[in-house]
Amino acid sequence: MDLVEGKRYALLLAAKDSDYVNKVYDGYFNVFLQAFREEGENWDLFRVVEGQFPNIEDLHKYDGFVISGSPHDAYANDLWILRLCFLLQTLDATQKRVLGICFGHQVLCRALGGRVGKAYKGWDIGIKKVIMVEDLPQHRFFDRLEEIPPYASIIQCHQDEVLEVPLGAEVIASSEKTGVEIFCLGDHILGIQGHPEYTKDILCNLIDRLLCSDSIDRAFANEAKAAVEAAEPDRKFWEKMCKGFLKGR
Repeated sequence: MDLVEGKRYALLLAAKDSDYVNKVYDGYFNVFLQAFREEGENWDLFRVVEGQFPNIEDLHKYDGFVISGSPHDAYANDLWILRLCFLLQTLDATQKRVLGICFGHQVLCRALGGRVGKAYKGWDIGIKKVIMVEDLPQHRFFDRLEEIPPYASIIQCHQDEVLEVPLGAEVIASSEKTGVEIFCLGDHILGIQGHPEYTKDILCNLIDRLLCSDSIDRAFANEAKAAVEAAEPDRKFWEKMCKGFLKGR
């Protein structure tokens, strides 16, 4: 009797593992698995930032793809970023489910014809409220959510943003600082600017690293960390939304 193989997903990792995440979580791959993986599923890791990509002839084996965040600019022309854009165009053409997170959200937008760049209002770091549009598009993955709140808090850490969504895409949510927090294209493309996979300790460590690299100043870092300690992200909602999209249920 043949065993029925579970669904298969691929994480396209666009960042190198930090020392902290390696020590506490054994790499970002496990952070994503803890957030999105369900029993019986198979997940593969492709470190696209290091030039590791799935073979084109193997794409049909996957039920969905997730693109991670990254310290790199989604509008840059590094070879691996251009190669990633081509892969995302291929996945879109074949109607594969693709979830983009932070940099992934931005590079997905770029690959499909949208426009990304530096955020008009600068760095956005902390736990911020994302406001859903009043009339959500009629897509199946929204129907799977029992309740969609008017807003939900999510961990944020970015200085770039989507400036213009691809033709045919719909903006699902915005925030005080960012016009396109979430966008979708059909039933198979979903981009989220925030980090549904992050935990508060990962964000606090990232703030420390940004401070050490002089990307932000100490006053901003202290303010951001104080705000993080005082708030909680709506992790259950975001994980349910992302899982519902990826699993097609």
